[in-house]
Amino acid sequence: MSDSSLGIPNLQNWPEMALADICKVLRRGTAPSYVSASSVRAIGQRCVQDSGFHADKARPHDSKLLEGSLIAEAGDVLVNSTGSGTIGRSCVFRADGHFIVDSHITIARPREGIDPEWINLMIRSPWGQRRLESHCFAGSTNQIELSRHQLALTKIPVPSWGVQRRIIALLDSLSDAERGIAASIAKLRSVRQGIISEQFSRAYAEGGSPTSRMRTLDSLADVGGGLTLGGVSSGGTLLEVPYLRVANVQDGFVSTLEMKSVRVTPGDMERFRLRRDDVLVTEGGDFDKVGRGAVWDGRIDPCLNQNHVFRVRCDKKFLDPHFLNLYMSSAAGRRYFLRVVKQTTNLASINSSQLKAMPIPCPPLEGQRRTVELVGSCDERIAQEEGELAKLRELKVGLVDDLLSGRVAVAVAGG
Repeated sequence: MSDSSLGIPNLQNWPEMALADICKVLRRGTAPSYVSASSVRAIGQRCVQDSGFHADKARPHDSKLLEGSLIAEAGDVLVNSTGSGTIGRSCVFRADGHFIVDSHITIARPREGIDPEWINLMIRSPWGQRRLESHCFAGSTNQIELSRHQLALTKIPVPSWGVQRRIIALLDSLSDAERGIAASIAKLRSVRQGIISEQFSRAYAEGGSPTSRMRTLDSLADVGGGLTLGGVSSGGTLLEVPYLRVANVQDGFVSTLEMKSVRVTPGDMERFRLRRDDVLVTEGGDFDKVGRGAVWDGRIDPCLNQNHVFRVRCDKKFLDPHFLNLYMSSAAGRRYFLRVVKQTTNLASINSSQLKAMPIPCPPLEGQRRTVELVGSCDERIAQEEGELAKLRELKVGLVDDLLSGRVAVAVAGG
């Protein structure tokens, strides 16, 4: 087993070598000179993703300033070397064209007999990521940086070429399965969006003729505000009750992982008490938060809503709350919010009058429920596929641990 202070635990008794000894090049790039168009592109942090190298995110670099630049070659391992949240992310460079790397990227160019995918695998393993975290420091601009000196000294197990390739092939088969599930999820999301678009895209179009009868929201529902925290009475009997903030109302669901509570009078509790199937709509914040909504399932009772979250209580004889929530999140619904939104220096918001005036398509309830069921069916399948994808990724991480610890040594290295 290797010294854990230097490298990755290795119970396979494979020889260990420092990255500096198995790479011909191990250095960071230089600051690029960006231009509007060029045949040379600069690789930045956005290009290095968990899913691999993204050439489309590389920006044009002045082709006259190649001298001194670090030019990427096929098979180079690219390692993000700066920035919280991106540091330590790596991938293998494979792309056509001319690319340099910028000063946020370190290149590790393997010597003969070392598969770049093996180095990438070791860096991306849980053990490898922990090692990189220990090599970080605050740079001159207080930006987190990866110490290239420490990176160069880091030792990794290096089995024979054949074993490297067999392990990589095994993990590639899992990656192929990952991509298959991810493609299935993308297709289901596309189908879901198609259902919503088909139902709503022509229902309300600015300047056009609606294909189904439109009614203002306040004619179909009771639209109410929430509790203003600063206006809570301090006299008489007070009850401590949880309440929902903008942060709790996500796009299509309500998160109650982090709840806050407030002391209110019994009268205020009844006035602002949420009911099951109330539609919660956010007043504002960033543009993506304006009009964001979800249907309350009544999981906490009593529960209130803060004044920055509107409460819409549908008349269920005419409007299904889940149908309303789907419409508000559709392209047509978003167009309305973006048209009426008020923007200040840092915030965007809508008021209750604008929400009440929102035109809502009102087909027969049977049609509304059919739309909700179709979308719900897609959501169930997406959730199942996402669960399978999470299990597969967990299996992949566990397999890397097993391979390095020796628990599957016979299966991989034997024969």
